[in-house]
Amino acid sequence: MSTNYSPSDRLSYVLQNDYRLLQVMSRFGITLGFGEKTIEQVCHQCGVDTATFLAVINYVKDGAANYPQDVANISVPSVLDYLRRTHRYFLDYLFPHIRWHLLNAIDCSVKNEIAFLVLKFFDEYVEEVRTHMDYEETTVFTYVNNLVEGNRSQLPAERGHLLSRHNESINSKLRELKKLFIQYYPQTENNERLNSVIISIYQAEEDLSIHCCVEDNIFAPAVHRLERVHASTPQVAEQDDTNQKRVGEELSTREKEIVSCVAKGMSNKEIADRLCLSINTVTTHRRNIARKLQIHSPAGITIYAIVNKLVTLGEVNSI
Repeated sequence: MSTNYSPSDRLSYVLQNDYRLLQVMSRFGITLGFGEKTIEQVCHQCGVDTATFLAVINYVKDGAANYPQDVANISVPSVLDYLRRTHRYFLDYLFPHIRWHLLNAIDCSVKNEIAFLVLKFFDEYVEEVRTHMDYEETTVFTYVNNLVEGNRSQLPAERGHLLSRHNESINSKLRELKKLFIQYYPQTENNERLNSVIISIYQAEEDLSIHCCVEDNIFAPAVHRLERVHASTPQVAEQDDTNQKRVGEELSTREKEIVSCVAKGMSNKEIADRLCLSINTVTTHRRNIARKLQIHSPAGITIYAIVNKLVTLGEVNSI
């Protein structure tokens, strides 16, 4: 087992050993140019809680595995500041940066059916992340701030936002985007540019996964500990493990019909009426389609349908 970093380690040594910790450092508000100072000295100079900073960098160093951490010495306000800066990084810098390079790497002319849909998929994904992070900022973080101040405020209705299931949904969309590029995008443009964008998406996925792990396994346990201290809510039951389901199965004829209808912009009710099915049956088919293809968004389904010639571009609405 690797040795954890300690307060007496030089911060420059830490950064030279793992480039990912550079982002962690900046999200705590620590800037470069600290010379030979130790972690403790730099944290004191920048007003950062040393124990919290060490907890995060040691967690990231070990791979940010999905298990709760010892949060007895964690400063919840420090973690909140870290998470807020991380949100700003993704929304104000990373995603706009990827989109700009994506526009320069793909052929957005009318000749390329898939390019518009890939861009649409990316924009929908970013909007979903923005909605999730806005919820955390306005609801979850407000609730936690009240806890820190000793106020027994109302617990957010959707407590799952403090746990991993929504974070996993966000991560799965980036995996979907990579899959759409690798399996379905006709790479006829500048390969170096497009490959660079795909690599950026891989790096974004890793960074976002680490962020989600910090939320789930450091922030959430620290908040739960704070709740128990205030005795304001019962402890959250442990989340059940999600069974991994087999993927890669062939779509049935009926499922292909439903994929075609989804790609054409039809609602579940419209699909049910068209195919003489109940809405519940359509919903079940759509769940099975998402499981088999590992594609969960209408934009992703549309790309799949066009690539596999289940629909034509002219049949797709609202592109």
